[in-house]
Amino acid sequence: MANLLPQDLLHRLNWRYAVKGFDPARKISAACWDSLETALQLTPSSYGLQPWKFIVVESPALKEQLRAASFNQKQVTDCSHFVVFTHIPELLEADVDKFLDAFSAARSVPRENLNGYRNIILGDVHGHRKPFIREWTRHQCYIALGNFMTSAALIGVDTCPMEGLVPAKFDEILGLGPTRCRTVVACAAGYRSPDDASAAAAKVRYPKSDLFEHR
Repeated sequence: MANLLPQDLLHRLNWRYAVKGFDPARKISAACWDSLETALQLTPSSYGLQPWKFIVVESPALKEQLRAASFNQKQVTDCSHFVVFTHIPELLEADVDKFLDAFSAARSVPRENLNGYRNIILGDVHGHRKPFIREWTRHQCYIALGNFMTSAALIGVDTCPMEGLVPAKFDEILGLGPTRCRTVVACAAGYRSPDDASAAAAKVRYPKSDLFEHR
């Protein structure tokens, strides 16, 4: 499999921007969307625990409700697919065991050989770091968000990350109350409108000399 050339990668990342106006008539194909869901599935996470669930909203009626909880931003209703990134604020022993069962099956490792790793994870998530797990799992969602946006850009799908929302209202609209999941951030995906003037706007980025130190 040939690697993506560096100049092609930079071309796609320069092409990408936070879309202000989507074309509501254009929809992402099922095959294309499936590849983006797989990209999300492949997102790395600390310890591999995957403390999240991604809610994909295509229903126009549900999008309208979520738009009202997103300060009336039109991207919510005009995009093809609207993804809500939710986290699991508290990790249980059962979550660790579920991951290790999957690890054992995927790598053909006897489950009992993973007991040491299990103790390490539990010592972290139920030990001194337990008071910070809620924030930690929230931050994991941003790894998934970045992976999603980059993956979308590589296949020519536009996105707009959205923190301008009311998480508690999202939880209510999506019926998350009885579940363990809570809203963190969202991302609209689809295709830019030809009338979106933001597409031609120059990117505003600090020079590398301001951003990097080589030691």
